[in-house]
Amino acid sequence: MASRSVNKVILIGHLGRDAETGFTPSQVARTKFSVATSRRWKDQQSGEWKEETDWSNVVLWRSENLAQYLTKGKQVYVEGRLRSYSYEDKDGKKVYATEVVAEDVILLGGRGEGGGSSAGAGSGAGSGMDEGFSQEAPSSGLRSSPRGRSAAQPAAPQTGQPAASMSEGITDDDVPF
Repeated sequence: MASRSVNKVILIGHLGRDAETGFTPSQVARTKFSVATSRRWKDQQSGEWKEETDWSNVVLWRSENLAQYLTKGKQVYVEGRLRSYSYEDKDGKKVYATEVVAEDVILLGGRGEGGGSSAGAGSGAGSGMDEGFSQEAPSSGLRSSPRGRSAAQPAAPQTGQPAASMSEGITDDDVPF
């Protein structure tokens, strides 16, 4: 009998720091950032409102063009999977860590939040292998190209008209399949 499992994470929170992009020895871009998510509840005994914030480390592969938009304080939607690993620190002590490997990142909020328009990215999986294309959110203004290509492209404005009639020069590269 085959068993099933699911490893899926969805976060909506605020960036705790500017994203940092580095490259592996084989020149694959790896962008890292942290996301704060908060929850509020009313204490049953005291009647006071309490708040708790959790921090999640996120890694995004093959989307170095999106890093410039991932700045501290921006609200972001992250969808991906959990990855746990261990390593030895400087003193030889084993350290365990868990991170979110992002498969889809969408900037939320509008011009009033951070001064820029929204942006979204559909990226390949954290292993660097192509696992398809993630749909772009309707409110996104920019997206990174599917299948690991690294070119930011403006999305067609949402006016109810087909995208083909709104811009000239659409090529096969603009079709996401």
